[in-house]
Amino acid sequence: MATMFRDGLLKGKRILVTGGGTGLGKEMAEDYLRLGAEVYICGRRKNVLDETAKELMARHGGSVKTHSVDIRVAQAVDDMVAEIWADGGPLTGLVNNAAGNFISPTKDLSPRGFDAIANIVFHGSFYVTHAIGRRWIEDKVKGSVISILTTWVWNGGPFTVPSAMSKAGVNIMTKSLAAEWGPYGIRLNAIAPGPFPTEGAWARLSPGQSTDGDGSREGIPMGRVGEMDELKNLATFLMADGCEYLTGQCIAIDGAGFSGGGGNFARLSKLSDEEWDKMREMIRGANEKDKAQRSV
Repeated sequence: MATMFRDGLLKGKRILVTGGGTGLGKEMAEDYLRLGAEVYICGRRKNVLDETAKELMARHGGSVKTHSVDIRVAQAVDDMVAEIWADGGPLTGLVNNAAGNFISPTKDLSPRGFDAIANIVFHGSFYVTHAIGRRWIEDKVKGSVISILTTWVWNGGPFTVPSAMSKAGVNIMTKSLAAEWGPYGIRLNAIAPGPFPTEGAWARLSPGQSTDGDGSREGIPMGRVGEMDELKNLATFLMADGCEYLTGQCIAIDGAGFSGGGGNFARLSKLSDEEWDKMREMIRGANEKDKAQRSV
């Protein structure tokens, strides 16, 4: 797919992408870099972040800097943001992309399982937004925040309740702070993607399915999953100059999946206990693989 934007569109921008080492975060970080922005990416796996930064700079030049941080820890987030400010001045943009999710019958969830998701998506997104936003206000700097949500914020997320609850909260944060911080020139918007297959998400939301998205086309009127360039184009548009009057919105990019079929996991109510057990084993394997990478 051809790029929609001119070279250098984001020159002078300084953008932080949380969870920027893999998946959707990596894709958005690459487009920001390609269009001239200075990019910062953060996550818990330092080796993955550094490898991504090296790969993206080899491909596009420019600057990608990495920060290993657990966004569930407010002080760690504030320390990271202070380091970024000291490294070249205020950021101009933030993408709240870091997330966690897995499918499970809610009756089988433990408090620990719930907190694992809520602490990243709900608490973490607020901690990063707050640490950056209050500095923008203090420094009289305008900025743009994009949060990556889902269409479940509008109709609920059966079998993904911790994520649905947390992302619904971030949606309300987006609307609330758009009004509260609008006088400072700070914009907050959200993107609600439909299926955009990535290895990490697929291992926990569609275990056993390949990332070609074949099993996720059902209920999508356009008959396909999303292409990464489509998501990147929207994320770039919301971060670029020229749409300053757009704020407080959550924009779906899902091939009309939400309108056509709800866009959530309600269909999983048909699964047997044995099928759930099989999925849990696959999800557990994906989690163990991630833990091993964090310890490297």
